[in-house]
Order: sequence, then C-alpha cells, then structure tokens
Amino acid sequence: MLYALFKTLQASVPDFNLFRYITVRTALAGITAMVLVLFLGPAFIRGLRRFQVGQFVRSDGPASHLSKQGTPTMGGLLIITATIVPVLLWGNLANTYVLLTMGTMIAFGGIGFLDDYMKVRKKQSRGLFARSKLLFQILLAAVFALFVMLLSANGDFNLHLFFPILKRWAPYLGWLYAPWIVFIVVSSTNAVNLADGLDGLAIGLTLIGAAALTALTYIAGHAAFSNYLYIARVPLAAELTVFGGALVGACLGFLWFNSHPAQVYMGDVGALSLGATLAAVAILIKQEFLIFAVGGVFILEAVSVLLQVSYFKATKGKRLFKMAPLHHHFELLGWPEEKVVVRFWILGLIFAFFSLATLKLR
Repeated sequence: MLYALFKTLQASVPDFNLFRYITVRTALAGITAMVLVLFLGPAFIRGLRRFQVGQFVRSDGPASHLSKQGTPTMGGLLIITATIVPVLLWGNLANTYVLLTMGTMIAFGGIGFLDDYMKVRKKQSRGLFARSKLLFQILLAAVFALFVMLLSANGDFNLHLFFPILKRWAPYLGWLYAPWIVFIVVSSTNAVNLADGLDGLAIGLTLIGAAALTALTYIAGHAAFSNYLYIARVPLAAELTVFGGALVGACLGFLWFNSHPAQVYMGDVGALSLGATLAAVAILIKQEFLIFAVGGVFILEAVSVLLQVSYFKATKGKRLFKMAPLHHHFELLGWPEEKVVVRFWILGLIFAFFSLATLKLR
C-alpha cells in the first residue's frame, strides 16, 4: 500500500524514490513487524487468558513441563499478522511470489488454528488426528505445487533442480517437481512443529533460518550476485526479501514474549505456518537443498523422532533416546531448559553459516 503510494508520488517528490530500494523496504518491513508484535503482544496475551486459550501439556512429557499448563497459546496468530501487515504496507503486491508465500503462510496457519482450537475445546493436548492433519498438509502442499507449476508454464519458475555444490548440474524434473515440492513443504512443516517443545526454541531457530533465507532471496534476485556465486537467478525472488525482513522482525518480536519463562506459545497455528513458509521461500528461490542445512536443527529433531519410533518397534519396547524429540532427551539428561535452547540456537547459527558458506563453492 505505502509502496504503491510512494511509487506514484516519486515523480513529483524525488525523495520518495528511496522507497523503491528493496533493502530500505526490507528494513522497514522488519521494524514494522517487530513493533507490531511488541505493541500488540500484551493485549493479545491478556485476550488469550480472558478466553482461557491455554496450553495443555502432554501427560507423558517431562515432569518439569507440567508447570507450563495453562500458558496462553495460539500466539502464531500474532506472528502471521505481524508478518502479513508489513508486507502489505511495504511490499510490491503485484509480485506473484509474495502473494503465493503469504497465501501459503495463511493456509497452513489455518490447519494449525483448527488443531489448536480443538485442543482448547476438548481441553486436552491432542487436537486433530495425526492422519487428518497430515492429509490436510499434503493437500495444501499439493495446491502450492500446482501454483508453482502454473508459474513455470508462464515462464516465472524454473523446473530444473539446483544443487548447492554441484552448481553446473541441474537436471530437469518437469512434472516430477510437484511431488518434490510436496515432500519439502510437508517435511519442513512437521520438523518445525516437532521442535516447538521448549520456551523460545522453535521461534529462535525460525528466526535464524528466516534471516539466512532472506539473505538468499536477495542474492537470488540480484543479477550480479547470483551470477558471481553461480546460483540460480530468480528475478521475482528479490521482492521476497521484503517478506523475509517482515518474518524476521515478527519472529524477533515474538521471542520477547516466548523466551523462558514463556508468556505465550505459538501453538500449531504458528509452527505449521512458519514451517511451510520457510519451505515455500526455499522452493521459490531454488534453494530447496539448502533448507536442510539452514534448518539443520529442525532436521535433527525430526530424525530423532523417526529413529526413536523405528528403534522402539524393532526392539519391541527399547528406546534409543530417553525421549524424543531430541531436546527432551537432553532435558532428561539433566540439562536446564535454557541451556538446551541456547545450545540448539548455537547449532542453528552454525548450520546457517555453513549453508551460506556453500554459496562460494564452485
């Protein structure tokens, strides 16, 4: 909105030309998002308490988590709002990548909202059945994949698969790209959800991942940088940098309230929307493989669950970890919650720096 206004006025007021720069609008989107969360957060949390929208803790989880019972949840609604509003203000809404990413965030947030609502209504820690939730995710991921395929038909998306190291080899997938997209989106969505078990853990890791992906969107959309680093040039990706800035600002603001001891939890409405959003951005900028590096801790969390379940079934009752996901294992080893969170953040930073370092590999 403001972007369109300033673009109209820049002919008569040359100083408004400043707002055509993506870096300026990205910074403004990030600041706007963070201020929105910090300003609206207290009233939002009070509203959740008033309507008794509280967290229900699993009875089979760590005993130390029982004190978290009743903490306001569904804070993801605040994250989504604080991300979308700045993009509407500072973004170029004619950009199809921006519209598709916002739509994906809202759609997956809808699944999470339904899941959280059922938990609150039934007053238990389980909302949607796992199969139902997975089916909804697959369906929405398929819709996202369909839109991407339509973009490719218009020449706005490349169906070649790019690798972060083997940069000169890019096999053409054609319609096989669609199931690949579904796999990436669903995997990322559930990985973030599994990591949302400690105060500040998931939102901190998402903040790190979003910052790395924002840098990648700018590089992918910049002709000189993408050419120098031998990565796919995606002209429409440049505007996604503004979206990334807003997402980083929203995550940073939410961390203020979600840090230990948390005043509010993001809930599934936050975890599912954030996981899908990270995947959508990575797909659109042709860096799907780097999301496994950027979100390395999320992958470790998801793999720990898969290994635990597989080992439990194979050994008829034995456990590989004290508890899964992985952060609970370290809690039961005696690590304080804050130590687990900070150390996982450090790992997240290492993974993010590693992913960015691969850009220099030829």
